[in-house]
Amino acid sequence: MELSTFSIVGYDPERQEWGVAVQSKFLAVGAVVPWAQAGVGAVATQAHANIAFGPEGLALMAQGLSASETLEQLVASDEGRARRQAGAVDARGDPATFTGEECMTWAGGLVGTHYAVQGNILVSAATVESMAVTFEQARGELADRLVAALAAGQAAGGDRRGQQSAAVLVVRHNGGYGGNNDRYLDLRVDDDPEPIERLKGLVDLHHLFFKPPEPGEMVPVAGELAREVQQILRWAGYYDGPLSGEYDKATRQALTALVGNENFEERFDEDEGLISRQVLDQFRQKFTG
Repeated sequence: MELSTFSIVGYDPERQEWGVAVQSKFLAVGAVVPWAQAGVGAVATQAHANIAFGPEGLALMAQGLSASETLEQLVASDEGRARRQAGAVDARGDPATFTGEECMTWAGGLVGTHYAVQGNILVSAATVESMAVTFEQARGELADRLVAALAAGQAAGGDRRGQQSAAVLVVRHNGGYGGNNDRYLDLRVDDDPEPIERLKGLVDLHHLFFKPPEPGEMVPVAGELAREVQQILRWAGYYDGPLSGEYDKATRQALTALVGNENFEERFDEDEGLISRQVLDQFRQKFTG
């Protein structure tokens, strides 16, 4: 089965992140195309995909090979290379892309500073060209820029067979939940009529739950805000005390319980009585209508 797909592999030197984003007319493309390892690089393998390109490509780059050298070695030893397509960035962010001569048209790719884009069975070259321009101009985390590139590729024509699934994978050293792994962000939309839009929503949710608070985002639960929080806690069924405007023991326990139930622990400092403005907005919408 051919993966009619467009993807981007990228590197963020400031955050030391490597990642892949992909869209395809293929079920659960996130289980096939994206591969990444912190401090090593990222690989996208597609078209008549050789999934071994993922782990083997990372292993080669871990040995010190560049992205170009890695793809050259993978392709040279693959008898099905004429139908393969792949992109890679290495530990330094140097990119490479490969498209076999038998990939279904339109098929091709291009590289720029710290990224490679590639696609097959596309409406036209405009898909990868738009992805490249958008990635270069986009702001925010690597995941935001990767998904913005996908959206631009789709707007420029995208996959001529349509849409079905999309995924984004970003790794950085100790970037995963709890700091004990490198998988900072691994989000997938396996079957949806508009998978890129759904994927963007998931990235936004990931930021809400896990992104470190921005300066000025955390506010003290005190005074009028404390009274509002106590009212929210009442509506949510966590608190039945007075609207005192004090961050007392009962309020603290109730707010800690609500925050834990809603999975916002990364946006709340129980000891200091600080909570994210964004989390407060979520509580207002959910519990006050």
